[in-house]
Order: sequence, then C-alpha cells, then structure tokens
Amino acid sequence: MDESIFKQMLKEKKLKVTQQRLLVLELMAAHPGEHLTAEDIYELARERCPEIGLATVYRNLQVLVDLQLLDKLSLDDGFTRYELSQLPGEEQEKHHRHHHAICSGCGAVFSFEEDLLDTLEQSLCERLGFVVTDHEVKLYGYCRSCREKQKDRHSDRQITEVID
Repeated sequence: MDESIFKQMLKEKKLKVTQQRLLVLELMAAHPGEHLTAEDIYELARERCPEIGLATVYRNLQVLVDLQLLDKLSLDDGFTRYELSQLPGEEQEKHHRHHHAICSGCGAVFSFEEDLLDTLEQSLCERLGFVVTDHEVKLYGYCRSCREKQKDRHSDRQITEVID
C-alpha cells in the first residue's frame, strides 16, 4: 500500500490524514478478496488500536467508499459488506468490477472477474442509445461442497430405502 498516495488523496479532498483512516485502509488491504462487515473491521482494528470506536470505523469506511478505494455491497444476508476496490496508486479499471457467486446453502461468497455482459451492453447502446457505466452481478446457487453434501444425503436415503 502506497501510504503517501493515500495521504495525498485525502489532502486533495480536504480531509484529515488520521491514523484511524490509515489503519482501516491497511486492514482492508491485508484482506483482499474478503467481504468484511464494519464489525469485522472493527474487531481487527481493536487488536492494533484498542481505543478505536465502532462509529469511527463506520465514518472511515464511508470516506474510503467516497474515495472509491472500497466498494460497499449487499450480499442479501442483512449486512453491509466492504471490499477493497483499489489501492492508492493503482489504476482504476474502466468501470466494471468483479462479481459474486453466493451459495444459498452455506453462504460462501466467491468472486469472479469474467465479464460476459459486454455483448448485452453493446446491444443496449446500439438499440437504445443506453450506455452502461457500471453493473453488479450476483449469482445464487450451491457451491461444490453443499452440492456434494446434498448428493451424499440423497445417496444415504436411497440406500436406506433399498434396505427397508
């Protein structure tokens, strides 16, 4: 993480450079690809800064979202989650981010970066003059582990039915 670039971004937005802001960004950078709640981040932050408050974490998360360093997302589990969008100094992607596959069995979240909507977006532009600037894809289903457990349960039931 290039802390100096982050500090410069804060100064350009006329925001204070605080240890708490730096800590929250550093924690997010240390957990790439994870979808952390504010409470998760708070617990991690308290390990290094016991006096930090939950409200401080929330405020700093919002600053980082506003700076487009973090993405705020809902995975339909009742929690607002945060994930690293980009680190200071990294070039921002054109407009698409990665997407999520969510297991309806165990709640596991898998990120993927394939963007198969380019054809649809091009068609919308050509037919309707509508230019897509961003999109979010959430796919729901069952992960391999849950599918295997389900298969095992069906196998056990079939064996029991054959024995009876």
